[in-house]
Amino acid sequence: MEQFKGFFNDMFHWSHRPNSHNPIEILKRLQREAFSDIMKLRDRQEKVERMLTFYKTSKGNPFQNYSTNVRGEIDVAGAVMAINNIDQQQYDAVQKAGIRTGVNSRLTFETTIREKDTLVAEIVANNVQGDISSNPLSLAKVLYAANVSEWFSAVAIPVGAQFRDVAVGTCNPHQDKGLTDYSGFGPSLLNEYNGSAFGIMVKNKNIVASLGQLVSRLGTHATNSGITCCFSTFGQVVCQVSNSTKFSLLGVHKVHKVSPQSACLGPMAIPMWISRQNERTETSSEGDNSPQTGTHWGEINMDGSIAITLESELDDSSRIGGWMEIKKSNPRCLQWAVGISDTPEDELGWGLNLGGLVQDAKHFDHFQAEAFLKFNLGKKFSLQPALVYVSDGSSRFPALMCRSSWSI
Repeated sequence: MEQFKGFFNDMFHWSHRPNSHNPIEILKRLQREAFSDIMKLRDRQEKVERMLTFYKTSKGNPFQNYSTNVRGEIDVAGAVMAINNIDQQQYDAVQKAGIRTGVNSRLTFETTIREKDTLVAEIVANNVQGDISSNPLSLAKVLYAANVSEWFSAVAIPVGAQFRDVAVGTCNPHQDKGLTDYSGFGPSLLNEYNGSAFGIMVKNKNIVASLGQLVSRLGTHATNSGITCCFSTFGQVVCQVSNSTKFSLLGVHKVHKVSPQSACLGPMAIPMWISRQNERTETSSEGDNSPQTGTHWGEINMDGSIAITLESELDDSSRIGGWMEIKKSNPRCLQWAVGISDTPEDELGWGLNLGGLVQDAKHFDHFQAEAFLKFNLGKKFSLQPALVYVSDGSSRFPALMCRSSWSI
């Protein structure tokens, strides 16, 4: 009986407690606070969604939805040459043959912008002498390609420009590549480095034309202490003869201009050397006994070359091509090369390149032949042995070369 009394007393006292200790009131208060917090979070979520929608639809963000691909390439090349005496003539023959040995590594960063444009940056570490201590990494190329429409595109290369960058890309420069610089799929001028460049390309149904302007600083002039800069104009027209055959005409006009000053303004600063006639007269009339250095002010030398190429694709992996190039400095000298290759991705590949220099129809200044095999060990590694024969004047020697390539 006393237990029941205690229970009723507790219930009586609980019913007369203040509202602050009432569980029902506590639950109602928590519910109101939770609802207020939920509404605040909802407002913040709406603000974030509005900001994301603004950035997605905004045209001022060129890097929206961009993706970057990173490729790595490591090439190791060596050669065994049957040479008795290493003299200047033998050295010149090896240089003309384009035999390059050593370890070359390259990292390529390719970013897609606005779904059509491409930004490419290449970092290299070259060791052409084959020493164990490699050179430090350096920025080799920066390229921005803008595809304005289906028939018009433009490219800008502030660092590491080559004529190949502003030319019509008929083929991949690393595809079907032999072990020397003589290849049947492009003249040697395409591989020349020219500092900075800007080019445009216009496409039609069967004709593609490209035009580019390149600027490079060559260093100290031979006759004075000035700096020589080269302004090159490149042009190319490619005609689609058939579904698998392309004919190309390309040319380069170079203007070498010498600055009277040897001071360097910077890595990407090109002086225009605007001079006045009265300044030159006053400089030359200051003293008759002093040497007149103004005679070389703005000295201009012109050079250039013209080339034709013919390339045909036999199937997906087999190609045959050739080219001829004539330089303005020596019009009687004809440089040529022909090549055929079959390099499938999953099978044994092979290639044959012939090339040389001809002074006249009866005399070969330089001739070389290269035959190579290509073993693809998976999709990342390849081994490429080759046999090269070089004839340059009185120098004749064979060479056994081997190159291994690893891509990541």
